[in-house]
Amino acid sequence: MKKVALGLSLVSGLSMSVFANTAGPAWDKAPGNISDKTSLQNGAKTFVAYCLNCHGAEYVRYNRLQDLGFTLDQIKSELVLTDAKVGDTMKSVISMKEGKAWFGNNPPDLSVIARSRAGANGTGADYLYTYLRGFYRDSASQTGWNNLVFPNVGMPHVLWELQGDRKAVFEEVEEHGQKTHVFKGFEQVTPGTLTTEQYDQTVGDLVNYLQWMGEPVQSTRKTLGIWVLIFLAGLTVVTWRLNKSFWKDIK
Repeated sequence: MKKVALGLSLVSGLSMSVFANTAGPAWDKAPGNISDKTSLQNGAKTFVAYCLNCHGAEYVRYNRLQDLGFTLDQIKSELVLTDAKVGDTMKSVISMKEGKAWFGNNPPDLSVIARSRAGANGTGADYLYTYLRGFYRDSASQTGWNNLVFPNVGMPHVLWELQGDRKAVFEEVEEHGQKTHVFKGFEQVTPGTLTTEQYDQTVGDLVNYLQWMGEPVQSTRKTLGIWVLIFLAGLTVVTWRLNKSFWKDIK
């Protein structure tokens, strides 16, 4: 129930963050590697525990996670937390009707969230990595939380127990005759269950999984593309030699 409650709070933020603009701080580079199956497995477990309560991933079936190295037994025991079958798509725990009643909008599907957030500041993975590490306490907000990447976000910090409580330090400066607040850094108030490095790694694994989920065959596509280019290069050489041989006696 604790994880369900944390997952429910995710809806407000991610559903609104889809519409956030690219203004604001520069995005940090996400450390993901879609060839790292250990990272992808950790990210899948975090996704199921904290995201799938409210958000679906209905373009991906549970048994597709075998591509990440999970066995069917592992998927059943560790990743399917409802009465769903391993051949079912990854539907959220709450229904669309419940989501709309509780939050005013249907929680968005996260199947392609990493692909949809690409912008001038970086990739969609960069945005999500920076966003999920940009929360801080703000007593003036309705939820008690705010976010550097998405100011006045409606999402509470769903992973706060992992990261701990912290506040943002701003300095008031005057620019062109107008006063503005410049971000100076975070100040840790209470520690989380993870160190800063461990939390960043957990978020990186989650974002890596979200990126993989947007196109599970991307590694195969890239590998196939390389072989196609090699084939075309070889075909070009053969064609050129054949053409030269065909025309050598014709003046």
